[in-house]
Amino acid sequence: MVRDRGLRRIVNPADLEALELALALADGSVTAVAVGPERLEDGLRLAVSLGAARAIRVWDHGFEGSDSAAEARLLARVFAILKPGLVVAGSKLLDRGDEPAPAFAAALLGLPAVNAAVGLRVVGAVGAGFKPAPTPGGGVEILRKGDRGARQRLVAPLPCAVLFEAGSVVPRYPDWEMFLRGCEAEIEVWGLPELNVPIDEVGEAGARLRRDRVSFPRPRPVRVPTPAADLPGPERVAALLSGGIKARASVMHSGTADEVAEGLFELLRREGLVP
Repeated sequence: MVRDRGLRRIVNPADLEALELALALADGSVTAVAVGPERLEDGLRLAVSLGAARAIRVWDHGFEGSDSAAEARLLARVFAILKPGLVVAGSKLLDRGDEPAPAFAAALLGLPAVNAAVGLRVVGAVGAGFKPAPTPGGGVEILRKGDRGARQRLVAPLPCAVLFEAGSVVPRYPDWEMFLRGCEAEIEVWGLPELNVPIDEVGEAGARLRRDRVSFPRPRPVRVPTPAADLPGPERVAALLSGGIKARASVMHSGTADEVAEGLFELLRREGLVP
């Protein structure tokens, strides 16, 4: 068991850099949202000290035991209430790796979502809230990290969600006055009454991946026969080291969203992870 008492908490780097890009695009009209217990308020106060106009913490005891699917329903409800023109977040968490909840929330609302972003700029004339761009081509241009160091440039209409990789920008430092403003900032807390979501759709009740239905994949070692005793020492060692866990080759799926999703599910079925 890890005791977190006295440990220094830091804001997730990818989320902090996403906040910096949001502040650069829409200075003074950024709302910072965190889903979790009271200890996340330090990160929200930091967001206010950097320039966020509003800070909201989403939490209720009924949200405990949730997974990415249940958290996505919470975020989708938050997005529907706030009606943001642009949703930015980090694509990875320090403690859990990939964080798909923001992309799932965007999918529930029918919004485009782009991950692995490293840059962002506004193109054309864009609308506010959940309204389309006033002119064709208006939206945001996203610089996205591709495979093997490649870069892709995509244009997405607003509203949309953009998930950023850590290391893309350097966050700003707050001055003394802004730091004091963050310390005194009021943190709004939204629970079940404010969100008006059914209790059976959030928390452990709304989780799709429950613990009793998830297991770690079993490795499939490559077996080798016992080397002959008359072989030289280096050859015997090489023969023994040829066994072990076989390296798996990466698989690239391409096509429409439905085709890619079906390909991923077929891969999971072959591995025995889903029925």
